[in-house]
Amino acid sequence: MDHIRGFIYILIAAILWACIGPVAKVAFAQGLTPLEAAFWRAVIGWAFFFGHGLLIKRVGIRISDFPVVIAFALLCVTVFYGSYLLAVDLGGAARASVLLYTAPAWVAVLAALFLNEKIGLRGLAGIMSCMAGVAFISVSSENIAGHEFSWAGIIFGLLAGFTYALYYIFGKKLFARYHPVTIFSWIFIIGAAGLFPFIEFSIPSPVTCAALLFLGFLSTYCAYFFYAQGLIRLKASSAAVIATMEPVVAALLAYLFWQENLGAWGYFGACLIIGGVIIQAARKKEPK
Repeated sequence: MDHIRGFIYILIAAILWACIGPVAKVAFAQGLTPLEAAFWRAVIGWAFFFGHGLLIKRVGIRISDFPVVIAFALLCVTVFYGSYLLAVDLGGAARASVLLYTAPAWVAVLAALFLNEKIGLRGLAGIMSCMAGVAFISVSSENIAGHEFSWAGIIFGLLAGFTYALYYIFGKKLFARYHPVTIFSWIFIIGAAGLFPFIEFSIPSPVTCAALLFLGFLSTYCAYFFYAQGLIRLKASSAAVIATMEPVVAALLAYLFWQENLGAWGYFGACLIIGGVIIQAARKKEPK
């Protein structure tokens, strides 16, 4: 029963993350820019994490750890949130979500370079599968409902995957010493501050406010909460495989609500990336 509950929690997190692109497009249609949406997502997410941190009395961080926390915030919130929503705006929600899931391949490379973790043949196969998937998505000639093919959209999608992968590198150092709520209470507000200089603020409509609240509360705070609860009840590799439902659900939602179509080659590339993620998730022994 606990295993089933863990599966449901991870699936809920994946669905909430999958909604980021389609819901963000609602805000874009109301005139909000991608970077402004990223800023408010970070601020709203921070408000809930900070309140949670105060409730459990875990918001303090050592001064010596601030340089790492600031780097974590600027790369994994400022750049990640901004690049992902720019990828959604330029290339569509479906393509952006699939490119985001090159993250496990980036993790394998970064871990080999900075954490002395061996990649191995299976890990290399996962990386090659992800790279091939990106190539197929890049050469797909299909225009996605209102989005002409854009190399900038591809680049921002890959940048989102790369900076998302950096969570693993920074997490190795910080999450071993601090409660996740403590770290999120700091990095979201610092990351939002990093986006601030690039934003021209507008007066949001009620629809925009609802979309931003969805992104900040449901797709950020609640998604991380459910994912953490799922990890308590499931093996790490099982959770990672279930989470690959995110680009699948995102592509489905983008098709249903925004008529986005990746085309035959694009969907084949998406399958290669998801397959590479599954290979990456299954390649390591489970932690005790």
